[in-house]
Amino acid sequence: MKYFLLPLGCQMNRSDTERVRTVLQGMGFKETDKEEEAAILGVIACSVRQKGIDKVYSRIMKWNEMKASRNCITFVSGCILPADRERFVKLFDLVFTMNELPDLPDMIRHYGVVMPVNGQPSTDDETAVKQIKQVHFTAPYINNMTPKRFENINPSANMDRFWVIEPDHLSEFEAFIPIQNGCNKFCTYCAVPYTRGREVSRKSEDILAELRCLVEKGYKSITLLGQNVNSYGLDKKGEEINFAELLRRVGQYGDESGKEFWVYFTSPHPRDMSDEVIEVISQYKCLAKQIHIPIQSGDDAMLQRMNRKHNLEAYRHIIQTIRRLLPTATIFTDIIVGFTGETEEEFENTRKAMEEFKYNMAYIAQYSVRPGAVASTWADDVPKSKKRERYHILTNELMKHSLVYNQGLIGQTQKMLVSGYDRKNGYLTGHTEGKIVIRFKSTDKKLIGRIVTVKVTSATELSIEGELVEL
Repeated sequence: MKYFLLPLGCQMNRSDTERVRTVLQGMGFKETDKEEEAAILGVIACSVRQKGIDKVYSRIMKWNEMKASRNCITFVSGCILPADRERFVKLFDLVFTMNELPDLPDMIRHYGVVMPVNGQPSTDDETAVKQIKQVHFTAPYINNMTPKRFENINPSANMDRFWVIEPDHLSEFEAFIPIQNGCNKFCTYCAVPYTRGREVSRKSEDILAELRCLVEKGYKSITLLGQNVNSYGLDKKGEEINFAELLRRVGQYGDESGKEFWVYFTSPHPRDMSDEVIEVISQYKCLAKQIHIPIQSGDDAMLQRMNRKHNLEAYRHIIQTIRRLLPTATIFTDIIVGFTGETEEEFENTRKAMEEFKYNMAYIAQYSVRPGAVASTWADDVPKSKKRERYHILTNELMKHSLVYNQGLIGQTQKMLVSGYDRKNGYLTGHTEGKIVIRFKSTDKKLIGRIVTVKVTSATELSIEGELVEL
Protein backbone atom coordinates (compact mmCIF):
# COMPACT_ATOMS: atom_id res chain seq x y z
CA MET A 1 0.00 0.00 0.00
CA LYS A 2 1.58 3.29 -1.10
CA TYR A 3 1.39 7.01 -0.42
CA PHE A 4 2.36 10.13 -2.40
CA LEU A 5 3.31 13.47 -0.80
CA LEU A 6 3.60 16.89 -2.47
CA PRO A 7 5.43 19.43 -0.27
CA LEU A 8 5.08 23.08 -1.34
CA GLY A 9 6.71 26.28 -0.13
CA CYS A 10 9.47 26.84 2.39
CA GLN A 11 11.99 24.71 4.26
CA MET A 12 9.60 24.46 7.21
CA ASN A 13 7.08 22.66 4.99
CA ARG A 14 9.82 20.33 3.81
CA SER A 15 10.71 19.62 7.44
CA ASP A 16 7.04 19.00 8.27
CA THR A 17 6.85 16.57 5.36
CA GLU A 18 9.63 14.48 6.88
CA ARG A 19 7.49 13.92 9.97
CA VAL A 20 4.42 13.10 7.86
CA ARG A 21 6.56 10.44 6.15
CA THR A 22 7.40 8.95 9.53
CA VAL A 23 3.74 8.64 10.52
CA LEU A 24 2.62 7.08 7.22
CA GLN A 25 5.54 4.68 7.08
CA GLY A 26 4.92 3.73 10.69
CA MET A 27 1.47 2.57 9.58
CA GLY A 28 3.05 0.35 6.93
CA PHE A 29 2.61 2.56 3.87
CA LYS A 30 5.42 2.84 1.32
CA GLU A 31 6.29 6.04 -0.52
CA THR A 32 5.92 6.39 -4.29
CA ASP A 33 6.62 9.25 -6.67
CA LYS A 34 3.81 8.08 -8.96
CA GLU A 35 0.42 9.50 -8.00
CA GLU A 36 -1.47 6.82 -9.91
CA GLU A 37 0.02 4.14 -7.64
CA ALA A 38 -0.91 5.78 -4.33
CA ALA A 39 -3.81 4.88 -2.07
CA ILE A 40 -3.02 7.95 0.08
CA LEU A 41 -2.42 11.31 -1.66
CA GLY A 42 -1.31 14.26 0.47
CA VAL A 43 -0.16 17.83 -0.05
CA ILE A 44 1.71 20.00 2.46
CA ALA A 45 0.34 23.39 1.44
CA CYS A 46 1.75 26.92 1.48
CA SER A 47 -0.58 29.93 1.83
CA VAL A 48 2.20 32.50 1.85
CA ARG A 49 1.67 33.28 -1.83
CA GLN A 50 -1.38 32.79 -4.01
CA LYS A 51 0.65 30.69 -6.46
CA GLY A 52 1.18 28.09 -3.74
CA ILE A 53 -2.54 27.77 -3.07
CA ASP A 54 -3.28 27.70 -6.80
CA LYS A 55 -1.05 24.61 -7.01
CA VAL A 56 -3.09 22.94 -4.26
CA TYR A 57 -6.36 23.54 -6.11
CA SER A 58 -4.84 22.30 -9.36
CA ARG A 59 -3.63 19.09 -7.75
CA ILE A 60 -6.84 18.26 -5.86
CA MET A 61 -8.88 18.73 -9.03
CA LYS A 62 -6.64 16.17 -10.71
CA TRP A 63 -6.88 13.78 -7.75
CA ASN A 64 -10.66 14.07 -7.56
CA GLU A 65 -10.86 13.22 -11.26
CA MET A 66 -8.76 10.13 -10.53
CA LYS A 67 -11.38 9.01 -8.00
CA ALA A 68 -13.81 8.36 -10.83
CA SER A 69 -11.79 5.30 -11.77
CA ARG A 70 -10.06 4.30 -8.52
CA ASN A 71 -10.35 4.55 -4.74
CA CYS A 72 -7.96 6.72 -2.76
CA ILE A 73 -7.87 9.08 0.21
CA THR A 74 -6.69 12.69 -0.14
CA PHE A 75 -5.47 15.01 2.61
CA VAL A 76 -4.03 18.50 2.99
CA SER A 77 -2.09 20.04 5.84
CA GLY A 78 0.73 22.55 6.28
CA CYS A 79 0.56 26.33 6.11
CA ILE A 80 -3.11 27.07 5.40
CA LEU A 81 -5.29 30.14 5.95
CA PRO A 82 -8.62 29.57 7.78
CA ALA A 83 -10.58 30.60 4.65
CA ASP A 84 -8.64 28.09 2.55
CA ARG A 85 -9.23 25.37 5.16
CA GLU A 86 -12.98 25.87 4.86
CA ARG A 87 -12.80 25.49 1.08
CA PHE A 88 -10.50 22.48 1.31
CA VAL A 89 -12.97 20.63 3.54
CA LYS A 90 -15.24 20.35 0.48
CA LEU A 91 -12.41 19.11 -1.77
CA PHE A 92 -10.16 16.89 0.36
CA ASP A 93 -11.09 13.84 2.41
CA LEU A 94 -8.94 14.96 5.34
CA VAL A 95 -7.94 18.47 6.41
CA PHE A 96 -5.80 18.84 9.52
CA THR A 97 -3.28 21.19 11.08
CA MET A 98 0.28 19.98 11.53
CA ASN A 99 -0.06 19.79 15.32
CA GLU A 100 -2.76 17.18 14.71
CA LEU A 101 -0.37 14.93 12.75
CA PRO A 102 -0.16 12.37 15.60
CA ASP A 103 -3.91 11.77 15.05
CA LEU A 104 -3.52 10.99 11.32
CA PRO A 105 -3.46 7.19 11.79
CA ASP A 106 -6.81 7.33 13.59
CA MET A 107 -8.21 9.67 10.94
CA ILE A 108 -7.24 7.25 8.19
CA ARG A 109 -8.56 4.23 10.09
CA HIS A 110 -11.87 5.93 10.77
CA TYR A 111 -12.09 7.03 7.17
CA GLY A 112 -12.09 3.45 6.01
CA VAL A 113 -8.69 1.80 5.68
CA VAL A 114 -9.40 -1.50 7.40
CA MET A 115 -6.48 -2.53 9.63
CA PRO A 116 -5.58 -6.14 10.46
CA VAL A 117 -5.18 -7.23 14.08
CA ASN A 118 -1.57 -6.04 14.27
CA GLY A 119 -2.62 -2.50 13.34
CA GLN A 120 -0.81 -2.53 10.00
CA PRO A 121 -2.53 -2.07 6.63
CA SER A 122 -2.53 -4.89 4.15
CA THR A 123 0.66 -5.21 2.10
CA ASP A 124 -1.43 -6.43 -0.82
CA ASP A 125 -1.94 -3.18 -2.74
CA GLU A 126 -4.92 -4.40 -4.74
CA THR A 127 -6.75 -5.66 -1.66
CA ALA A 128 -5.83 -2.61 0.41
CA VAL A 129 -7.08 -0.14 -2.16
CA LYS A 130 -10.45 -1.90 -2.21
CA GLN A 131 -10.65 -1.42 1.56
CA ILE A 132 -10.48 2.35 1.31
CA LYS A 133 -13.75 4.23 1.74
CA GLN A 134 -15.82 1.18 2.54
CA VAL A 135 -16.92 2.86 5.76
CA HIS A 136 -17.67 6.45 6.71
CA PHE A 137 -16.19 8.74 9.32
CA THR A 138 -17.25 8.07 12.88
CA ALA A 139 -17.20 10.54 15.74
CA PRO A 140 -15.20 12.58 16.55
CA TYR A 141 -13.72 12.89 13.07
CA ILE A 142 -16.97 13.38 11.18
CA ASN A 143 -17.68 16.39 13.40
CA ASN A 144 -14.18 17.73 12.87
CA MET A 145 -14.54 17.83 9.09
CA THR A 146 -16.80 20.88 9.07
CA PRO A 147 -16.00 24.58 8.54
CA LYS A 148 -16.95 25.32 12.18
CA ARG A 149 -14.00 23.22 13.26
CA PHE A 150 -11.64 25.97 12.12
CA GLU A 151 -13.29 28.98 13.77
CA ASN A 152 -11.09 28.95 16.90
CA ILE A 153 -8.25 26.76 15.72
CA ASN A 154 -4.76 27.35 17.11
CA PRO A 155 -2.16 25.76 14.78
CA SER A 156 0.55 26.25 17.44
CA ALA A 157 -1.24 24.42 20.25
CA ASN A 158 0.32 21.19 21.55
CA MET A 159 3.27 21.37 19.15
CA ASP A 160 5.27 19.10 21.47
CA ARG A 161 3.10 16.20 20.23
CA PHE A 162 4.28 16.98 16.72
CA TRP A 163 7.94 17.68 17.48
CA VAL A 164 8.36 14.38 19.35
CA ILE A 165 7.82 12.54 16.04
CA GLU A 166 11.21 11.51 14.67
CA PRO A 167 11.52 12.76 11.08
CA ASP A 168 12.25 10.46 8.16
CA HIS A 169 14.89 12.63 6.51
CA LEU A 170 14.92 13.18 2.76
CA SER A 171 18.72 13.47 2.78
CA GLU A 172 21.52 11.51 4.42
CA PHE A 173 23.71 14.55 5.03
CA GLU A 174 21.46 17.66 5.18
CA ALA A 175 18.72 18.05 7.80
CA PHE A 176 16.30 20.53 9.34
CA ILE A 177 15.53 20.91 13.04
CA PRO A 178 12.36 22.88 13.92
CA ILE A 179 12.99 25.01 17.01
CA GLN A 180 9.97 27.28 16.98
CA ASN A 181 6.56 27.61 15.30
CA GLY A 182 4.36 30.59 14.57
CA CYS A 183 4.89 34.35 14.50
CA ASN A 184 3.76 37.32 16.59
CA LYS A 185 4.96 40.07 14.27
CA PHE A 186 1.87 40.52 12.04
CA CYS A 187 3.59 42.10 9.05
CA THR A 188 0.75 43.55 7.01
CA TYR A 189 1.61 41.59 3.85
CA CYS A 190 2.02 38.24 5.61
CA ALA A 191 -0.43 35.46 6.43
CA VAL A 192 1.90 33.34 8.61
CA PRO A 193 0.38 34.36 12.00
CA TYR A 194 -2.96 33.13 10.67
CA THR A 195 -1.61 29.90 9.16
CA ARG A 196 0.94 28.94 11.83
CA GLY A 197 -0.49 30.67 14.89
CA ARG A 198 1.36 32.42 17.69
CA GLU A 199 5.01 31.81 18.55
CA VAL A 200 5.74 28.61 20.43
CA SER A 201 9.28 27.48 21.30
CA ARG A 202 10.38 23.85 21.37
CA LYS A 203 12.26 22.52 24.40
CA SER A 204 15.96 23.30 24.05
CA GLU A 205 16.95 19.91 25.48
CA ASP A 206 15.00 18.21 22.67
CA ILE A 207 16.54 20.46 20.02
CA LEU A 208 20.06 19.73 21.25
CA ALA A 209 19.35 16.01 21.52
CA GLU A 210 18.13 15.92 17.92
CA LEU A 211 21.21 17.85 16.80
CA ARG A 212 23.59 15.47 18.59
CA CYS A 213 21.84 12.49 17.04
CA LEU A 214 22.17 13.96 13.54
CA VAL A 215 25.86 14.77 13.98
CA GLU A 216 26.58 11.28 15.28
CA LYS A 217 24.87 9.89 12.18
CA GLY A 218 27.22 11.94 10.00
CA TYR A 219 25.03 14.87 8.93
CA LYS A 220 27.10 17.79 7.65
CA SER A 221 24.56 20.60 7.19
CA ILE A 222 21.87 21.27 9.80
CA THR A 223 19.40 24.16 9.67
CA LEU A 224 17.48 25.40 12.72
CA LEU A 225 14.01 26.34 11.51
CA GLY A 226 11.27 28.70 12.64
CA GLN A 227 9.12 31.53 11.37
CA ASN A 228 11.12 33.86 13.62
CA VAL A 229 14.03 31.87 15.04
CA ASN A 230 15.68 34.69 16.96
CA SER A 231 12.58 35.18 19.11
CA TYR A 232 13.19 31.65 20.37
CA GLY A 233 12.45 31.34 24.08
CA LEU A 234 10.66 34.69 24.43
CA ASP A 235 7.33 32.91 24.93
CA LYS A 236 8.84 30.95 27.83
CA LYS A 237 10.85 33.55 29.73
CA GLY A 238 12.29 32.08 32.88
CA GLU A 239 11.65 28.56 31.60
CA GLU A 240 13.82 28.50 28.49
CA ILE A 241 17.11 29.88 27.21
CA ASN A 242 17.15 32.53 24.47
CA PHE A 243 18.33 32.09 20.89
CA ALA A 244 21.88 33.31 21.54
CA GLU A 245 22.29 30.78 24.35
CA LEU A 246 20.82 28.02 22.19
CA LEU A 247 23.43 28.78 19.53
CA ARG A 248 26.15 28.87 22.20
CA ARG A 249 25.24 25.37 23.36
CA VAL A 250 25.18 24.14 19.77
CA GLY A 251 28.64 25.65 19.28
CA GLN A 252 29.97 24.12 22.48
CA TYR A 253 28.76 20.70 21.41
CA GLY A 254 30.40 21.23 18.02
CA ASP A 255 33.75 21.90 19.68
CA GLU A 256 33.39 18.93 22.01
CA SER A 257 32.36 16.52 19.24
CA GLY A 258 35.46 17.11 17.13
CA LYS A 259 33.30 16.58 14.03
CA GLU A 260 33.03 18.88 11.04
CA PHE A 261 29.53 20.17 10.31
CA TRP A 262 27.78 23.48 9.63
CA VAL A 263 24.72 24.81 11.47
CA TYR A 264 22.49 27.43 9.82
CA PHE A 265 19.25 29.10 10.90
CA THR A 266 16.28 30.67 9.15
CA SER A 267 14.42 32.92 9.24
CA PRO A 268 15.35 35.68 11.71
CA HIS A 269 13.57 39.01 12.11
CA PRO A 270 15.70 42.20 12.27
CA ARG A 271 13.86 43.44 15.36
CA ASP A 272 15.03 40.43 17.39
CA MET A 273 18.54 40.11 15.93
CA SER A 274 20.85 40.98 18.81
CA ASP A 275 24.58 41.68 18.74
CA GLU A 276 24.94 38.73 21.11
CA VAL A 277 23.71 36.30 18.44
CA ILE A 278 26.36 37.55 16.01
CA GLU A 279 29.05 37.44 18.71
CA VAL A 280 28.21 33.81 19.51
CA ILE A 281 28.41 32.83 15.84
CA SER A 282 31.89 34.37 15.66
CA GLN A 283 33.10 32.17 18.55
CA TYR A 284 32.28 28.69 17.25
CA LYS A 285 33.52 26.89 14.17
CA CYS A 286 30.35 24.84 13.51
CA LEU A 287 28.08 27.90 13.42
CA ALA A 288 28.07 28.70 9.71
CA LYS A 289 29.23 32.12 8.62
CA GLN A 290 26.14 32.79 6.54
CA ILE A 291 23.30 35.05 7.67
CA HIS A 292 19.86 35.33 6.10
CA ILE A 293 18.37 38.62 7.32
CA PRO A 294 15.24 39.87 5.48
CA ILE A 295 15.06 43.60 4.74
CA GLN A 296 11.83 43.57 2.64
CA SER A 297 12.23 47.31 1.87
CA GLY A 298 14.93 49.93 2.20
CA ASP A 299 12.47 52.75 2.88
CA ASP A 300 11.35 53.67 6.41
CA ALA A 301 7.85 54.76 5.40
CA MET A 302 7.35 51.48 3.54
CA LEU A 303 8.68 49.49 6.51
CA GLN A 304 6.07 51.20 8.68
CA ARG A 305 3.28 50.27 6.24
CA MET A 306 4.60 46.71 6.31
CA ASN A 307 4.57 46.82 10.15
CA ARG A 308 8.12 45.52 10.21
CA LYS A 309 8.83 47.22 13.57
CA HIS A 310 12.34 48.34 12.60
CA ASN A 311 13.85 51.06 10.45
CA LEU A 312 16.73 51.18 8.01
CA GLU A 313 19.19 52.50 10.60
CA ALA A 314 18.51 49.58 12.94
CA TYR A 315 18.93 47.18 10.02
CA ARG A 316 22.16 48.92 9.00
CA HIS A 317 23.54 48.34 12.52
CA ILE A 318 22.94 44.59 12.10
CA ILE A 319 24.77 44.48 8.78
CA GLN A 320 27.67 46.53 10.13
CA THR A 321 27.94 44.22 13.15
CA ILE A 322 28.01 41.17 10.88
CA ARG A 323 30.72 42.73 8.71
CA ARG A 324 32.77 43.60 11.81
CA LEU A 325 32.46 40.32 13.72
CA LEU A 326 32.01 37.91 10.80
CA PRO A 327 34.17 39.37 8.01
CA THR A 328 33.95 36.22 5.88
CA ALA A 329 30.17 35.83 6.22
CA THR A 330 27.82 35.89 3.26
CA ILE A 331 24.55 37.77 3.67
CA PHE A 332 21.23 36.78 2.11
CA THR A 333 17.95 38.72 2.25
CA ASP A 334 14.29 38.86 1.23
CA ILE A 335 12.73 41.82 -0.62
CA ILE A 336 9.20 42.64 -1.76
CA VAL A 337 8.65 44.95 -4.74
CA GLY A 338 5.35 46.57 -5.62
CA PHE A 339 3.78 46.49 -2.17
CA THR A 340 0.70 48.70 -1.77
CA GLY A 341 1.50 52.34 -2.44
CA GLU A 342 5.18 51.82 -3.28
CA THR A 343 6.38 55.05 -4.90
CA GLU A 344 9.36 55.51 -7.19
CA GLU A 345 11.24 57.17 -4.32
CA GLU A 346 10.50 54.28 -1.93
CA PHE A 347 11.61 51.75 -4.52
CA GLU A 348 14.79 53.74 -5.22
CA ASN A 349 15.60 53.67 -1.50
CA THR A 350 15.38 49.87 -1.63
CA ARG A 351 17.72 49.79 -4.63
CA LYS A 352 20.15 52.04 -2.74
CA ALA A 353 20.00 49.68 0.25
CA MET A 354 20.94 46.78 -2.02
CA GLU A 355 23.81 48.83 -3.37
CA GLU A 356 24.97 49.63 0.17
CA PHE A 357 24.69 46.15 1.68
CA LYS A 358 25.95 44.19 -1.35
CA TYR A 359 24.04 40.98 -0.70
CA ASN A 360 25.32 37.63 -1.90
CA MET A 361 21.76 36.52 -2.57
CA ALA A 362 18.35 38.19 -2.48
CA TYR A 363 15.01 36.44 -2.82
CA ILE A 364 12.96 39.12 -4.56
CA ALA A 365 9.18 38.71 -4.67
CA GLN A 366 6.63 40.68 -6.65
CA TYR A 367 3.89 41.52 -4.17
CA SER A 368 0.68 39.51 -4.38
CA VAL A 369 -2.32 39.89 -2.08
CA ARG A 370 -2.87 37.17 0.51
CA PRO A 371 -6.41 36.89 1.88
CA GLY A 372 -6.31 37.15 5.66
CA ALA A 373 -3.32 39.45 5.85
CA VAL A 374 -4.02 43.07 6.89
CA ALA A 375 -2.96 44.43 3.49
CA SER A 376 -5.51 42.24 1.70
CA THR A 377 -8.03 45.04 2.32
CA TRP A 378 -5.74 47.63 0.76
CA ALA A 379 -5.55 48.53 -2.91
CA ASP A 380 -3.02 46.49 -4.87
CA ASP A 381 -2.23 49.66 -6.78
CA VAL A 382 1.20 49.00 -8.31
CA PRO A 383 0.70 47.70 -11.87
CA LYS A 384 2.09 44.24 -12.66
CA SER A 385 4.26 45.74 -15.39
CA LYS A 386 5.83 48.09 -12.82
CA LYS A 387 6.39 45.21 -10.39
CA ARG A 388 8.19 43.24 -13.11
CA GLU A 389 10.31 46.27 -14.00
CA ARG A 390 11.34 46.81 -10.39
CA TYR A 391 12.02 43.09 -9.96
CA HIS A 392 14.45 43.14 -12.89
CA ILE A 393 16.17 46.30 -11.64
CA LEU A 394 16.84 44.73 -8.24
CA THR A 395 17.89 41.44 -9.82
CA ASN A 396 20.48 43.30 -11.89
CA GLU A 397 21.65 45.11 -8.75
CA LEU A 398 22.07 41.76 -6.99
CA MET A 399 23.98 40.24 -9.90
CA LYS A 400 26.39 43.16 -10.01
CA HIS A 401 27.46 42.76 -6.39
CA SER A 402 27.38 38.96 -6.22
CA LEU A 403 29.65 38.77 -9.29
CA VAL A 404 32.23 41.05 -7.67
CA TYR A 405 32.20 38.91 -4.52
CA ASN A 406 32.44 35.62 -6.40
CA GLN A 407 35.26 36.87 -8.62
CA GLY A 408 37.13 37.81 -5.45
CA LEU A 409 37.16 34.12 -4.50
CA ILE A 410 39.18 33.12 -7.58
CA GLY A 411 42.50 31.64 -6.49
CA GLN A 412 41.26 30.94 -2.96
CA THR A 413 40.49 27.53 -1.48
CA GLN A 414 36.97 26.99 -0.22
CA LYS A 415 35.44 24.16 1.76
CA MET A 416 32.24 22.84 0.25
CA LEU A 417 29.59 20.25 0.97
CA VAL A 418 29.14 18.02 -2.08
CA SER A 419 25.40 17.51 -2.63
CA GLY A 420 25.18 15.65 -5.94
CA TYR A 421 25.78 15.63 -9.67
CA ASP A 422 25.83 18.93 -11.51
CA ARG A 423 23.81 19.61 -14.65
CA LYS A 424 27.14 20.00 -16.41
CA ASN A 425 28.17 16.51 -17.41
CA GLY A 426 31.15 15.14 -15.50
CA TYR A 427 30.87 17.57 -12.57
CA LEU A 428 29.77 17.40 -8.94
CA THR A 429 28.00 20.32 -7.26
CA GLY A 430 27.34 21.62 -3.77
CA HIS A 431 27.71 24.78 -1.72
CA THR A 432 30.33 26.53 0.35
CA GLU A 433 29.88 27.30 4.04
CA GLY A 434 28.51 30.65 2.85
CA LYS A 435 25.99 28.81 0.61
CA ILE A 436 27.60 29.91 -2.63
CA VAL A 437 26.86 27.29 -5.30
CA ILE A 438 30.09 25.60 -6.45
CA ARG A 439 31.02 22.75 -8.78
CA PHE A 440 34.16 20.87 -9.74
CA LYS A 441 35.10 18.21 -12.26
CA SER A 442 34.53 14.74 -10.84
CA THR A 443 32.12 11.83 -11.06
CA ASP A 444 33.20 10.17 -7.80
CA LYS A 445 29.91 9.27 -6.11
CA LYS A 446 31.74 8.64 -2.83
CA LEU A 447 32.33 12.39 -2.45
CA ILE A 448 28.58 13.16 -2.21
CA GLY A 449 27.71 14.06 1.36
CA ARG A 450 31.29 14.98 2.27
CA ILE A 451 32.94 18.32 3.00
CA VAL A 452 35.90 18.75 0.64
CA THR A 453 38.31 21.53 -0.29
CA VAL A 454 38.19 23.15 -3.73
CA LYS A 455 40.41 25.82 -5.28
CA VAL A 456 38.25 28.38 -7.09
CA THR A 457 39.16 28.88 -10.76
CA SER A 458 36.23 30.84 -12.21
CA ALA A 459 33.07 32.67 -11.19
CA THR A 460 29.68 33.83 -12.44
CA GLU A 461 27.02 35.97 -10.73
CA LEU A 462 25.45 33.11 -8.79
CA SER A 463 28.06 30.34 -8.71
CA ILE A 464 31.74 29.48 -8.74
CA GLU A 465 33.78 26.64 -10.20
CA GLY A 466 36.98 25.07 -8.98
CA GLU A 467 39.35 22.15 -8.82
CA LEU A 468 39.29 19.51 -6.10
CA VAL A 469 42.30 19.81 -3.79
CA GLU A 470 43.87 16.42 -3.17
CA LEU A 471 42.16 14.71 -0.24
